[in-house]
Amino acid sequence: MADPARARRLAVRIRQIVSATIEMQIKDPRLGMVTITDARVTSDLREATVFYTVYGNDNEIEDSARALASATGVLRSTVGKQTGIKFVPTLTFIADIVPDTARELEQALERARYADAELARAREGAQYAGEADPYRKPAVDEDDEDDDLEDDDAEVAAEVGAGRTDGFGDERPSATAQRSAS
Repeated sequence: MADPARARRLAVRIRQIVSATIEMQIKDPRLGMVTITDARVTSDLREATVFYTVYGNDNEIEDSARALASATGVLRSTVGKQTGIKFVPTLTFIADIVPDTARELEQALERARYADAELARAREGAQYAGEADPYRKPAVDEDDEDDDLEDDDAEVAAEVGAGRTDGFGDERPSATAQRSAS
């Protein structure tokens, strides 16, 4: 097993070499506007996967895939010469789906923006069916609150006076009152 950092460095170098070689040396007319987006090398440095995108329609994408498949030998020998490693990894070209996924996400976001704009237009002249705050709060009279507090204070005072500190209202004295009495 090779060092994972070495595999990453080799992948970056393979990406650079393949990009430059496609641009300068490969003269295949089927090869369209190809961009090498990424390369990954297995941990044993035996296989390399090169990801690419093609600008154009489906026919140009298929032609570019065939051109890359036919140029694999030339690209592998160039990688071997420029890296100087003992065993040159086999190259596998895979069309990168990241741009397609990004395009689909952009379209979904655009549909969401359009739906939000439609909802905002529909909301412009709208009014509430009832009140703005549908949760009604009971009316509180300040005089009632004061009377309730006075009643609660009287109950607490009666309990403390009866020797009950545990909050129970029966006639028995609390354990604390019994201990202090003895």
